[in-house]
Amino acid sequence: MVLADGNTTVEVNGIALDLSVRGRGKPLLFLHPEIGFDRAGPALDLLAKGAQIIAPTHPAYGAAKAPDTFNTIDDIAYLYLDLVEKLGLSNVALVGAGIGGWIAAEMAIKDRAPFSHLVLADAFGIKNGGREDRDIFDMWFVTDADLAKVQYFDQKLLERDISKLSDDELYAMARAREATSRYGWKPYMHHPKLKGRLHRIKTPTLVLWGAEDRIVPPEYGRAYAAALPNATFETIDRAGHFPHVERADEFARATLNFIKG
Repeated sequence: MVLADGNTTVEVNGIALDLSVRGRGKPLLFLHPEIGFDRAGPALDLLAKGAQIIAPTHPAYGAAKAPDTFNTIDDIAYLYLDLVEKLGLSNVALVGAGIGGWIAAEMAIKDRAPFSHLVLADAFGIKNGGREDRDIFDMWFVTDADLAKVQYFDQKLLERDISKLSDDELYAMARAREATSRYGWKPYMHHPKLKGRLHRIKTPTLVLWGAEDRIVPPEYGRAYAAALPNATFETIDRAGHFPHVERADEFARATLNFIKG
């Protein structure tokens, strides 16, 4: 299936998926984090200089609808594997950030054949500590304003005046918050069996982390990389939980350098 640059909708198993497509070359499937697709644009434009970016909006985020039965990350992972098959993609670079990284890991343990490279950026999905250990920041225990303070290293990003945002942008923000709780409420932002299955991912993997991430700190990322048989771990300085937003240039450079070998 040939995809032209721009926004399009593809139906997969009766579910309409909104896709943003840009660039030429090696296919790169980008899976957005829990803040939604809104602020990924600059990073995707940079990535598109070296690959064809295919970026879906996850069901229940933005304006994208989700079946009532969709309530786990597994549901999205299987849907996206069917999307890859429908588009006839192979030799794909699979790149996921935050909750998108969790989706990417779940996809790769199920079927690694279509993927040449895997990039997990500040991904959720695994549990490292004991039952009572808090190794993932509790995003539901604080207000949106306080959450933003720990999401970003650059506190100037907190100056975004939401009173000036459009209704569509405000709706997307609310939907992202709701959708993240839908998929990650319990158990909180992880799959208890995922870490024990990561050995199945033989795909070359870059675990890329914001050096100042206070949602899932670099120690969490190092544990992720250690559980993967073919992974390297790198940090991006002066970046929090969303390096693709704060340091889009560094994020794109590290990703493209990795997938080009």
